[in-house]
Amino acid sequence: MGVSNNITAVVNFIALLASIPIIGAGVWLASKPDNECIHNFRWHVLVLGLLVLLVSLAGFVGAYWNKQGLLAFYLGCMAILIALLLFILLFSFIVTRPDGTYYVPGRGFKESMLDGFSPWLRNHLTASRSWNKITACLADSDVCIRLTQDYISADQFFNSHISPLQSGCCKPPSACGYNYVNPILWINPVNPMVDPDCYLWTNEQSQLCYNCNACKAGLLGNLREEWRKANIILMVAVVVLIWVYLIACSAFKNAQTEDLFRRYKRGWV
Repeated sequence: MGVSNNITAVVNFIALLASIPIIGAGVWLASKPDNECIHNFRWHVLVLGLLVLLVSLAGFVGAYWNKQGLLAFYLGCMAILIALLLFILLFSFIVTRPDGTYYVPGRGFKESMLDGFSPWLRNHLTASRSWNKITACLADSDVCIRLTQDYISADQFFNSHISPLQSGCCKPPSACGYNYVNPILWINPVNPMVDPDCYLWTNEQSQLCYNCNACKAGLLGNLREEWRKANIILMVAVVVLIWVYLIACSAFKNAQTEDLFRRYKRGWV
């Protein structure tokens, strides 16, 4: 029984370590400018990572000090957390699969089409009520202002690899033919009728292209890139947690069997 508990303690310690990259991915996602403006998607991964950490710690304590009730609690809670992580992985993979970004000739950055992204993301993030709050948040951030500090000449800017959010919200669409003054100041469009967003662009710093479809698409493009990167970390962590959980279940079952046999032997004697 001591051997089984030691095995359970070791694998729970590994599960505790596996929670660290989940927490790291959650902190990274929450710190991004777009996620700072989308509160519905900001804290889920971080909260799950902290719960995995606490439950793994409970399992480690239960195994080390032979607290069978705590071990049973750990196994039940960890099963739920693994199921939630698998759901988040599957859901995020499905909704981030469509990619609305495309290359622009002569530019280092990409631009985005709103129709190219998941209908679920479009409906939940770019609806008028939600978008008004998001635009106010973006206007208060330094997402666009930072471009004026990083790029001075037109060549520098056009060859840059700015984010989809900056490409969609901080400048007019390239098809409009605006002339560059600085990254957030553009004048004299050549083809203002090619895209409705051309008329929505303004050099007013609090507005820019925040009401453009290109900005909505850029936000979704940013979310897609970030969640795709986070999913790699989550996928590895979930595989480790499932492996650890199966070993812990086996060790717990063996410990229960050994305990039952020991009691039976004492009763027989």
